[in-house]
Amino acid sequence: MKKTSTLSIFGLLALAFIPFLASSQAQSNPLQGAWKSSSGAGEQVLVFQDDYTSYTSYNKDQKKFDYTYGGVTSFAGNTLTIQIEFNSAEKDKVGKTLSTKIEISGDKLTTHFNGVKQEWTRIDRGDKGLAGCWRINGRWDGSKMNPIKLSPRKTIKILSSTRFQWFAINTETKEFFGTGGGSYDFENGKYVEHIEFFSRDSERVGASLSFDAGLKNGEWLHSGLSSKGDPIKETWVRDILKK
Repeated sequence: MKKTSTLSIFGLLALAFIPFLASSQAQSNPLQGAWKSSSGAGEQVLVFQDDYTSYTSYNKDQKKFDYTYGGVTSFAGNTLTIQIEFNSAEKDKVGKTLSTKIEISGDKLTTHFNGVKQEWTRIDRGDKGLAGCWRINGRWDGSKMNPIKLSPRKTIKILSSTRFQWFAINTETKEFFGTGGGSYDFENGKYVEHIEFFSRDSERVGASLSFDAGLKNGEWLHSGLSSKGDPIKETWVRDILKK
């Protein structure tokens, strides 16, 4: 009889468990999930998960990354407020608050960031797949898993039902180290990223990376090859709002 790998079992558990967590959060926030917009020759994506937000502007066809920013988010009435934790273009904005009036009608969203009106269309509701705001908390060095404690220097991966973005930041020094993102698939313990923007190397755009993935004790287990072809094995946890 063929044995079922432990990681595959975790993947099946994730399929059953994660949608319940994500859907319960989506019910409390009508913005939850991913939204898209376009202006000029580029496109923009907004992702809301676990009271955290990322806003990214890029051009997939030209393999051009413009900028990204985001942070801890609150939503009350018709006002969205973001406590900025990273800004790739303007580091002095880190630590400041950005607020905008919004209007939601079905799957349409209108924002007024910095006084500029922008129309958005919903991509998904952030209630499936690996939806959540994850922080890397462990990395394999070839012999053991080394823990990574929560600190100002952190790598985060925010996922809706279909979109992903990672970013490496330092909220204390306001440094921004890099980001990448696009769409993803998650099925039967396989997590596949389809890269649409990459700040460090535009040649990564268009590539797809496949990983083994699953859940164990609330951690996301993640193993495969990086965009450079290096083997990686990591754990991620949803603790980004803990103090």
